[in-house]
Amino acid sequence: MDYIIIVAGGKGLRMGTDIPKQFLPIGGKPVLMRTLERFREYSADLQIILVLPQAQQDYWQQLCKEYDFKVEYQLTDGGETRFHSVQHGLALIPDDAEGVVGVHDGVRPFPSVEVIRNCYETAREKKAVIPVIPIVETVRHLIGESNVQRTITVPRGDYRLVQTPQTFDIQLLKAANRQPYNDGFTDDASVVEAFGIDVTLVEGNRENIKITTPYDLKIAEVLI
Repeated sequence: MDYIIIVAGGKGLRMGTDIPKQFLPIGGKPVLMRTLERFREYSADLQIILVLPQAQQDYWQQLCKEYDFKVEYQLTDGGETRFHSVQHGLALIPDDAEGVVGVHDGVRPFPSVEVIRNCYETAREKKAVIPVIPIVETVRHLIGESNVQRTITVPRGDYRLVQTPQTFDIQLLKAANRQPYNDGFTDDASVVEAFGIDVTLVEGNRENIKITTPYDLKIAEVLI
């Protein structure tokens, strides 16, 4: 059985709003609902686990009633960091479970179904998979302190932008998440790499933006 852990712990600070960004509407529906719907579109059998800060859960339940939201999911509390939130999500998966588990940002409502499918199917063989897209802008590396800083251009072909869902063999991700937390755990791939496992890259889709700023909301409205 396959699972997806959707983590949504944003506070909306960069949005300049009191409403957490995952609850803001795009095309007349909250971002987070669109994210859950996209994974249900991928598979009717996928087990969805939603990780939300406890303080936001009542508001989310109100939204579900208001929008008559019917997608089935399990709900658990967010943690101190993303790493701990994913641990909470993994705790809802049986210890003897076999299959693939994905981890996805709640404010990424536009992963294509094809990308989701490719991530899951590739992870069945490769065990650890992340979607990426090429960098199209010129990239410069900042060197030195801010008052004497210099920059150099780096070959953009050597770099990729990382997206989600990041997909893993269930037993692998459970084992990797038993490691002690460190600040180098910026995403789930970094957790697995610290456990000594290489990560396979697959092609993402450029529309799979992470909605964090008012500009992103405008782009999301166009994509809808």
